[in-house]
Amino acid sequence: MSVATQRATLGVFSYAGVKMTVRIEKRDNVWAIVQSRPEARNAVTPETAALLSEAFEEFERSEEARVAVFFGEGGAFCAGWDLKYAASLTTEDFEKNIAEKRGFQVGAGPVPRALMGPTRMEFNKPVIAAINGPAVAGGMELALLCDMRVMGESAYMGVYCRRWGVPLIDGGTARLPRLVGQGKALDLVLTGRKVTAQECYEIGLCERVVPDDEVRQVAEEIAHEISRFPQATMLADRRSVIDGYGLSLRDAMKQEWSNAIDTLRQEGIAGAGRFSKGAGRHGDFDNI
Repeated sequence: MSVATQRATLGVFSYAGVKMTVRIEKRDNVWAIVQSRPEARNAVTPETAALLSEAFEEFERSEEARVAVFFGEGGAFCAGWDLKYAASLTTEDFEKNIAEKRGFQVGAGPVPRALMGPTRMEFNKPVIAAINGPAVAGGMELALLCDMRVMGESAYMGVYCRRWGVPLIDGGTARLPRLVGQGKALDLVLTGRKVTAQECYEIGLCERVVPDDEVRQVAEEIAHEISRFPQATMLADRRSVIDGYGLSLRDAMKQEWSNAIDTLRQEGIAGAGRFSKGAGRHGDFDNI
């Protein structure tokens, strides 16, 4: 039986007076955070944004959760900010409910929720996006939030909000060039064109392309594999990759040393002992 068919729903979020649109499914140390608003292609309303933020905050706080898989149910990862909701806003609504309450806070204190929910968070644990159908506009920004992206063969991304004068405001202009480079990022941002899963793979915008009906299963299999490894060392290496971006080589290597030395003491010596007794020989990742 595959990982995908063994899941059990253990955590559910609700929002007062609102149909449930986000749930958490927990299996062992892997949590699936599922957005389920298929009638709107998982477009995000303020209520959904709040639920997504709560779900990821709980994942971050949990001592049991090691890896999250972020999935959009019903054939779409996320079509972005709900433009029907946006169209209902008056100028007064915008100033009161968006510009004022969603402003970017600099310095200490909690990071305010963004329009798409958790996009201003910086996770301390791996998150994998499982993408079917569109991940466009703000939905693309949610995908960029994750460590890795697994896309179905017919999935696609794109800055589709280019058509309507809605800006990238959930990290798209910050994260996209870090993945694909400035020139390619400007190509996608300025044109708003559709980017197929194959092109996403070729330019580094996703890490795996799989059959559409295997997207969530593959993402969860990767998550379970990651969750098996000695965690302190894996997280230290992850932190070094992320924090070292943009530093000089010398500074990045200093940071790598600082992040790694304690975990070498804590986990590396013990791991070497297991290897010396016969575990994990010849690249065997099963017997570790």
